[in-house]
Amino acid sequence: MSYKRLIPCIFIYNGKAVKWFNDKEILTENVVELAQRYSNQGADELLVFDLSDNDEEHTESIELIQKMNRVIPIPMIAGGNIKRLEDVKQILYAGVKRVMLNFSKPDMFSLAQEAANRFGKEKVAVSLNDFDALFKQQQLIEQYSSELIFMHRLDLDSVMNITNIPCIIVTDTVREEELFNILRCPGVKGLSGRFVSNVEMDFSQFKDKCAERDIKITSFESLMDYSEFHTDVNGILSVITQDYKTGEILSVRKMNREAFETTVKTGKMTYYNPDSCGMESKSNQYVKSMTVNESRDTLLAKIDFREKTATVFTQTLIGSDKSEKNPLQIFEYVYQTILERKQNPKEDSYTTYLFDKGIDKILKKIGEEATEIVIAAKNPSQDELKGEFIDFLYHAMVLMVEKGVTWEELTEEMAKR
Repeated sequence: MSYKRLIPCIFIYNGKAVKWFNDKEILTENVVELAQRYSNQGADELLVFDLSDNDEEHTESIELIQKMNRVIPIPMIAGGNIKRLEDVKQILYAGVKRVMLNFSKPDMFSLAQEAANRFGKEKVAVSLNDFDALFKQQQLIEQYSSELIFMHRLDLDSVMNITNIPCIIVTDTVREEELFNILRCPGVKGLSGRFVSNVEMDFSQFKDKCAERDIKITSFESLMDYSEFHTDVNGILSVITQDYKTGEILSVRKMNREAFETTVKTGKMTYYNPDSCGMESKSNQYVKSMTVNESRDTLLAKIDFREKTATVFTQTLIGSDKSEKNPLQIFEYVYQTILERKQNPKEDSYTTYLFDKGIDKILKKIGEEATEIVIAAKNPSQDELKGEFIDFLYHAMVLMVEKGVTWEELTEEMAKR
């Protein structure tokens, strides 16, 4: 059974969050705090709509998306007021997982092709208002996008007969039984709309209701019961936390059964505090993976966090004095991710696409990205220049993997010069 996702909407207008597409009443003036609230309450993803009327407001919306990305670990899909490839690039550089193109506008057809060719089809989602648009543009959609976003509830059985692209349903219904029926549809990846965008939404409670109906929402599921661990006489075991990107050891804490089960349920680290004999939840420490050692008495939790709160024991535990973000470790992490994708190809992956196309395609992309750096360097935006450097470095690492060159070899060579 595939996992489903609960995806609140954020509508940005004049730098503020408003209630709906056609309801410009201000929901909150602080869009970033709203994103944090959804994330902390258990949302799985965010759907962001830019309702701006002009380029100046559009730029402000992109800046807000960038700020949101810095403080939340859940992915975002964003769209609105997109007219050209440059808009697509800016939104993706702001940190979103996919850009959303509105296929009710015919000029988006060619833009989808451009965006997919430039950034990969897995970075493109298509929003549709009706089934007719899907039927007419099916071939184009399947070739240049990886996700559908339906702005109204359609005949989902008919949709599934036409395409197997996963879809998100944005609906204004608040009837729970109707929402459960939507989530039961095999092709539906996520639910969005008025119900899950309620700022008072209890995501955990709704996920429990889904579980009672055999609808799996969260992807966190333990393969072992707590009773299988070798705890101390008080039922406590140790947990080591590690930055999943850099490998930096962050803390050594304690867990009991309640803390472990809460962590698995929410996807956020919860610890047992032996001093207070109570639970200590860390809403900004998101679990990427959790494994147990051979003796089953210690857990290793790899986490993603946006503000470091854990005590760092780097020197005492691993004998080195690393900076908060070691550049080479991050490069090595990305390199290993690219290598894994070459060894285990994944459908709709841009990295897989580059390896499939071969060395000429990779070299062509490196040339294009080098040119983009030159152009960006002539412009005043530092963020644009940083984005182009990142694109270039990524494609350079794809070439390194293709040719079997490692970072270790490069650093050794550089040290000789």
